Amino acid sequence: MPEVQEHTLNPVSNKRAPALPLVPLNYDEEEDLSPEQREAMFGAYEESMRSIGEGEIVRGTVLSIDDKDVLVDVGFKSEGIIPLAEFSDPTSIKVGDVLEVFLEKMENQDGLVVLSKQRADFVRVWDRVKEAHDSGQVVEGRLIRKIKGGVVVDLYGVEAFLPGSQIALRQVQNVDALLGQSVSVKIIKLNKRRRNIVVSRRAVLEEERDRMKATILKDLAKDQIREGVVKNITDFGAFVDLGGIDGLLHITDMSWGRVAHPSEMVKIGDKLRVKVLNFDPEKERISLGLKQLDAYPWEGVEEKYKVADRIKGRVVSITDYGAFVELEKGIEGLIHVSEMSWTRHVRHPSKIVNIGDTIEVVVLSIDKEHRRISLGLKQVSEDPWPSLAEKFPSGMVLSGMVNRLFDRGAIVDLGEGIEGFIPLSQLGIDDLKRPNDAFEVGEPLTMKVTRVDVPNHRLILSVKAWLSDQDDIALAEWTSKRNQVRARIAANPPAEEPVASKVREDVGDEE
Repeated sequence: MPEVQEHTLNPVSNKRAPALPLVPLNYDEEEDLSPEQREAMFGAYEESMRSIGEGEIVRGTVLSIDDKDVLVDVGFKSEGIIPLAEFSDPTSIKVGDVLEVFLEKMENQDGLVVLSKQRADFVRVWDRVKEAHDSGQVVEGRLIRKIKGGVVVDLYGVEAFLPGSQIALRQVQNVDALLGQSVSVKIIKLNKRRRNIVVSRRAVLEEERDRMKATILKDLAKDQIREGVVKNITDFGAFVDLGGIDGLLHITDMSWGRVAHPSEMVKIGDKLRVKVLNFDPEKERISLGLKQLDAYPWEGVEEKYKVADRIKGRVVSITDYGAFVELEKGIEGLIHVSEMSWTRHVRHPSKIVNIGDTIEVVVLSIDKEHRRISLGLKQVSEDPWPSLAEKFPSGMVLSGMVNRLFDRGAIVDLGEGIEGFIPLSQLGIDDLKRPNDAFEVGEPLTMKVTRVDVPNHRLILSVKAWLSDQDDIALAEWTSKRNQVRARIAANPPAEEPVASKVREDVGDEE
């Protein structure tokens, strides 16, 4: 009798298939058989073939391996073929290895038996997979390779699919870094006919997070110091994972100093120590603080800074009305635009200082209750107005450049950082309603000093007084030029100056 080789369970019936006779590999030996023996041998073979059907698992021996396929002897008249791609580690396959394979088709167009290693593996572990799925059991799998939409996982020796959305609690940026790792997963979907197994690592992580969350909520209390990891950053703050539950670290609670954006203080993945400022167990809302771990900087501010002290600070913000200077973390003072220059009408603080500048300033006042410190920039230098009264006596003729025009008059740049004011009534045109109807910014003017108002820091000028000393020819030339300017302005009227940028009110009226 020919030698027999046993094959394994029928995946459909779960019954062991009958023994299968092996056809001798050396077919030349048939020449030594009598017709009766040859007929008996093939009769036994045909009988065994009738007892075995497609869809069963059989055992076979590897005959050869090429770059695409593995040729296997399963004891049939023809060899079987398995695609090399079905082996998770093709380099481990050797000629002579005995494999359990799935019989897909008795014969293909090339006369070969069609076999499948993957389907055999699937049938063999199906019961374990189904039990794990039905019971919600956590199983271990190894991430093999990345494919479209997710990752292939080796589960009990068969391939399962881990969707990208189920890899972690959040989208994973670098999936390649996870390949080769063993992870805990749950089987969330099965389809035996399609040999489809879908697993989820996220489900395991969510259960773990819920357990940690329950523990945190039980122990959490206001004013506790906790450790957490920055999970997400928004324009208004950062969310910190305390271990199963997130808390909000608002931008205003990050630093006693000025913070333009939370990313200046923290980065995703940073480990932080934070203080629990508020906790609502019903809504599961947690407010966290970072600056509260440090001492309140305004405590004892009167001892640190005194009126008339000269100190250095950094410009951190500029507005239409002034500039904010950081004296130390959490303590800022304001330089009002009126405190920036002794002699100039500052149109905007950015004309004097820039964000980031380190400057020297003088304290004028401190209001601890409202957290306000008033600073002065011009006070760093000596008040020049007493000496200006001597430098610009009444009646002195000056030349200057029109710097600004507004309803009540004109500001003129006299050079050396000194500006003077010409009231509307002193511009030399009796019927003038608005200075910018007859004058242009940047044009030169000649005028007389009316007076120097030392207490109010004003140098009052008059074109009208200068014109009263001119002869008819000079007056005619001045009038002709003014008419040309008025015609040019009428043809191309200037835009109205925004209210926010108008000169401050302390220039006063002078007749």
